[in-house]
Amino acid sequence: MSVTHALAAARPNRWRAAAGRVTAGALLLTAVALLPWLSGTDPARTVLRARSADQNPTPGELDALRQQLGLDEGPLAHLAHWLGRLPHGDAGVSWVSGEPVLPQVTTALSVSLTLMLGALLVTVLVAGLVCARTVVLGARRRLRRDRAATGAAVLAALPKFLLASVLATVCGVWWGWFPSSGWEGPRWMVLPSLALGIPSGAMIGGLLDQALPAAFHEPWARTAYAVGLPPRHIARDALRRTLPGVLPQLLPSVVALVGGAVAVEQIFNIPGLGRLALDAAVAQDLPVLQTATLTLVLLGVGAGVLIRALRHALLGRPLRDGALPALHRPLLAPPRFVRWIVLCCAVFLLALVTAGLLRDPSQVDTTARLLPPSPDHPLGTDALGRDLLARLGHGALRTTGVALAVTVVCVIAGLLLGMASRVSAGLTEVVATLPAVLAGLLVAGVTGPSVWGAAGAVCVVGWSPYAAQTAALLEQERASGHIAAAVALGAGRLYLLRRHLLPAVVPALVRNALLRLPTAVLVLASLGFLGLGAQPPAPEWGRLLSENQPYVELAPWTVLGPAGALVLLSVLAVSGSALRRDTA
Repeated sequence: MSVTHALAAARPNRWRAAAGRVTAGALLLTAVALLPWLSGTDPARTVLRARSADQNPTPGELDALRQQLGLDEGPLAHLAHWLGRLPHGDAGVSWVSGEPVLPQVTTALSVSLTLMLGALLVTVLVAGLVCARTVVLGARRRLRRDRAATGAAVLAALPKFLLASVLATVCGVWWGWFPSSGWEGPRWMVLPSLALGIPSGAMIGGLLDQALPAAFHEPWARTAYAVGLPPRHIARDALRRTLPGVLPQLLPSVVALVGGAVAVEQIFNIPGLGRLALDAAVAQDLPVLQTATLTLVLLGVGAGVLIRALRHALLGRPLRDGALPALHRPLLAPPRFVRWIVLCCAVFLLALVTAGLLRDPSQVDTTARLLPPSPDHPLGTDALGRDLLARLGHGALRTTGVALAVTVVCVIAGLLLGMASRVSAGLTEVVATLPAVLAGLLVAGVTGPSVWGAAGAVCVVGWSPYAAQTAALLEQERASGHIAAAVALGAGRLYLLRRHLLPAVVPALVRNALLRLPTAVLVLASLGFLGLGAQPPAPEWGRLLSENQPYVELAPWTVLGPAGALVLLSVLAVSGSALRRDTA
């Protein structure tokens, strides 16, 4: 009876999800079609500049191009014509190059998918290394202490574009192990896959490492150990129990790299879909941009459906029959050095910020360009001779304040939308693969370039990881036996939400948010670097990384300061959360 009821209820849910995907994709394509008109710029002038870099085209040239491209008909008419040609395999021609769009997008997609698979492999390996200790000790019933997740926080906080620059310089140029530029074969994908996969693997591994103790604490694990089952069997079943709650993070963390790995693609000169979409957005080349956006939407929907099917296969009949035991973390002893880690990070960060605030962040000295660390300049100077310690200190409040505000908004939005997963499932899949740069261009077209405009753009796409995690955890919690018992005893929806559902979801969301806090800083920096966020000479940490990234090989100290501050902030947040959990 329960299986029949579940199948009957699943059909309308699938229709709702399909309708949500179509609606979200249609809204996104419409917004992309409106991009030139939202930005208030003349698309004909932008396209002509992209073609020939002519800064002052004549009115006659502009009128001729408008007639050629059909711009006078308006954006919706252009979108309708483009959609009408798609069933015939015609995505139009590029407004800039005049070449057919579909071959360009197909070639770029194949490159990005290959890079994504390489990054996925690195992600799995790094995630396995991060949680290996917990798996080994838990399977042998020797897990006595909690983890501070310091190593995962350090790796997750590494800026992808900075890691790419270091790998290209050290492993590509200095040591000559792998090619540092281009895309011609398997050897060319090693370094970019490492740059993309290491932070993603640390993030997913950290989430999995925090979930595993609850699985090893379940009665089945104790029984399996008591009857003498091999530890590898217990470890396998524990991973199968916890993976479904972490798998949805693959969509925004790994699959989104197809369109979001723009900085890494530029550093390694990879002709991927992210670079193609960004170049098309900047040039307002709508046929290319719309085709790339539709490709990302289809990829996100396909990956979301595949991940959902894999989750249900791992959980099996207990999920369908509502007989899934709830996961509850055991009370483990606190890490031995977590208090010292928190104290050292806090003192060091406070000392850096205080010392920086006593200096002038805007003083330019062209005779002191790119000076190494010294008593006069403890962190060195940048390309304009400005003191990096001063800029780091004065940018601390803005960086942490905006990043925290963005993270809080994204967590709350993700929680609310994840709770309405029947309606928002399609929207989550579509938004998860939308590059933040494209969202920044759309938001900046309405609000203009500003810090809060960039923050709004990050909020537009940043809620999807939390919504996916919320939906997955709630689905598992609702299928547990204690929820059915509470309902049988007369518990209402508000009681279930307050006493059962939210306590099962919020702690995991907070851990995810703390691991992603440096990512919010870096995404804001990438938007500022493109002129969509904080404008020069604002001393913002992410902007410091973006501005000094070209000097990594010549003056590595220019990025060590802000990168180290980001790592300290991430370790402080994650370790502080572990300390609070242990003392609660």
